[in-house]
Amino acid sequence: MAAYDLKRDLKTLYAPKNTDWNLVDVPEQRFIAVDGRGDPNTAEAYRHAVEALYGVAYTIKFASKRGEGGDFVVGPLEGLWWSDTPEDFTARAKQSWQWTMMICQPEWVGAEAIEEAKAAALAKKRLPAVERVRFEILREGRCAQALHVGSYDDEGPLLAELHERYMPDNRLGFNGHHHEVYLSDPRKTEAAKLRTVLRQPVAAAE
Repeated sequence: MAAYDLKRDLKTLYAPKNTDWNLVDVPEQRFIAVDGRGDPNTAEAYRHAVEALYGVAYTIKFASKRGEGGDFVVGPLEGLWWSDTPEDFTARAKQSWQWTMMICQPEWVGAEAIEEAKAAALAKKRLPAVERVRFEILREGRCAQALHVGSYDDEGPLLAELHERYMPDNRLGFNGHHHEVYLSDPRKTEAAKLRTVLRQPVAAAE
């Protein structure tokens, strides 16, 4: 039996092709998550958060493969981003950003399995942020979504299009934090070819 793979089983959310905004319905999802704030390029807390998430994610994967849950492909890194004003994103004012970095988990992985994996990962690697890893259930529902190809710093125009045209034209308002799914490994992919899913929970504007 093939291992569970988000990119294969949830193609609309993890393998989209549209580079213009459209609407999708996102089901309830389970994540391991770490919260923080500051520029992801320079904040040590961000690097520690990502290290901890991958350490715990792979510990969960191997435990699940040995147990009853079954094997699965570790999902891509994802992030929820917010600030006091949406303009901080279009202006790329990264020092003002707050974030929750996440990795999605199969539906059979629960809070108990995550706590066991945290203990095992902490004992093995002593990563600084492992104790801050938490379990989160995200219910985003209706979202505007587009695929961005290029550098993370070039997302501004596409986000401006969302905020200034797409949402007003479709009478939509914000209904949650800006969400990004990182489909490419920035250590192995040149900036111009990075593929990032941009997602914004929305609701009918009053």
